[in-house]
Amino acid sequence: MSIESIIKSKVIEAIKVCYGQDIDDKTIQIQKTRREFEGDLTLVVFPFLRFSKKSPEDTANELGNFLKEKINCIEDFNVVKGFLNLLIDNTYWISVLNQAVATKNYGFKALEPGAKKVMIEYSSPNTNKPLHLGHIRNNLLGYSVAQILKANGYEVIKVNLVNDRGIHICKSMLAWLRFGGGETPESTGIKGDHLVGKYYVKFDQEYKKEMEALIAEGMDADEAKKQVSLLLEAQEMLRKWEAGDVEVVALWRKMNDWVLAGFDVTYAKMGVDFDKVYFESNTYKKGKAIVEKGLADGVLYQKDTGSVWANLEGDGLDHKLLLRDDGTSVYMTQDIGTAYERFNEFKIDEHIYVVGNEQNYHFQVLSLVLGKLGYEWHDKIQHLSYGMVELPEGKMKSREGTVVDADDLMDEMVNTARDTSNELGKLEGYSLEEAEDVYNKVAMGALKYFILKVDPKKNMMFNPKESIDFNGNTGPFIQYTYARIQSVLKKAIDSGMEIPDLASDKLEISVKESMLIQLIANYPNIITEAGDATSPAQVANYVYDLVKEYNQFYHDFPIAKEENVDLRFFRLVLSKQIGEIIKSGMSLLGIGVPERM
Repeated sequence: MSIESIIKSKVIEAIKVCYGQDIDDKTIQIQKTRREFEGDLTLVVFPFLRFSKKSPEDTANELGNFLKEKINCIEDFNVVKGFLNLLIDNTYWISVLNQAVATKNYGFKALEPGAKKVMIEYSSPNTNKPLHLGHIRNNLLGYSVAQILKANGYEVIKVNLVNDRGIHICKSMLAWLRFGGGETPESTGIKGDHLVGKYYVKFDQEYKKEMEALIAEGMDADEAKKQVSLLLEAQEMLRKWEAGDVEVVALWRKMNDWVLAGFDVTYAKMGVDFDKVYFESNTYKKGKAIVEKGLADGVLYQKDTGSVWANLEGDGLDHKLLLRDDGTSVYMTQDIGTAYERFNEFKIDEHIYVVGNEQNYHFQVLSLVLGKLGYEWHDKIQHLSYGMVELPEGKMKSREGTVVDADDLMDEMVNTARDTSNELGKLEGYSLEEAEDVYNKVAMGALKYFILKVDPKKNMMFNPKESIDFNGNTGPFIQYTYARIQSVLKKAIDSGMEIPDLASDKLEISVKESMLIQLIANYPNIITEAGDATSPAQVANYVYDLVKEYNQFYHDFPIAKEENVDLRFFRLVLSKQIGEIIKSGMSLLGIGVPERM
């Protein structure tokens, strides 16, 4: 039981004994003592004044005396107005350190039979363009949340839904037919997803030219947008695809294969993976069947033009299109089919969709429509809504070709890591292979940490150069601290020291050391809170706080050169455990830590 839990139980007892009242532990507020005051933990006394009928100071002193008598590890206390500051003795903190050291996978909960089963969908790319910076945030966020939920003892299934059908796919296909001259990834040396993306941009360029020509001939602008022959051909191509036209399907399959091969390379660079990949080209059929049954059952309705809709006015929303006039499906139709297949196949307890906040309405509607269609699991859908990523230059637009390509960005990060490391002379004596491994870990650590340290709900601006700084709240700073700890431990061992498994509890330790142990003690709570909030930012910022405190300790206290043997071994054990937590916490963010830097 944690010290906070022990204190809470005794506060409940104290209020009963001293004031004859029963209280709920939710009314008890315990926080870390502020640095300007003496103490480790602070009890907020104000909620209990209505029971004591005394001043804050008198109430705090009464409770302080009670707790000191009942809890052996409370060494002393002091009162500042309505705040009771408790000093916990050294023996307790060292026992906490030793318990952490002795615990395998410290902070993680084991997967038990009957554990909550959670599915996480992330990535969800379109096969008409390569992955870009926005996809990077999506993938990193989804993968990290999956790692954090696993650490909380959940059974996690990571899935990807590839949006491989629809008008946008046909636009790339048609542009390649018209303007591609038969070029392929092999003939050009261009990665498949980049090649197809090139023709998505080309379609938009040619579409605008034709639209402007129609407007110049006197056609109304809104009408011109609909009458561009290139668009009409793309729409016809989609109808042919849904009808199973042999030539259209063959072209679609060939270009999709180019893109999927390119995606696999990008995912490997990014360090993310999936347990199962779904394709919209398969799931939309199930969605159409479900919608048609909903229409037959009278849950949905059909307009004279043939389109099928859901009436959501009773839920405070509008009417939602589910099938177009020509019978082709929309994103919502596909998501209905995909959700059905997943809940039916895996019997999941919760489904988390990692999708940008521009789709908040979509997932609200998805849950409502599934409920109207009679699926009891409709309320087990959770949308992990995240903000957009921008660059100092502004927003990105796929159709205009102004996106930041994921592959290019990752290559740029590796080059920046290489240049920065060489300038600082950090990898002298490394083989080329060893150095490249570190460059990649530093580059991806910088990218991932910079993105994941921000609350998912917030929009963010990504600055590549700022992210790779070896100082401040960055991935490389944390990685360098881990490598520093490994260097301390290695030098100690090389000098003949044998680092013990546990530290002696017969020691006087500094306030800084007890603060570090308190941070260690809080690691399991951070993992739990990050899982509850589906927010890797909580882990990222915890690890940074731990590293910042450790670096101050490293500069202020001797470790391997400490003359007191027991204190020296304590500091080595403390350093080793902090190193383990850094490595563990960074792994929850999908970040590797080099042993040497």
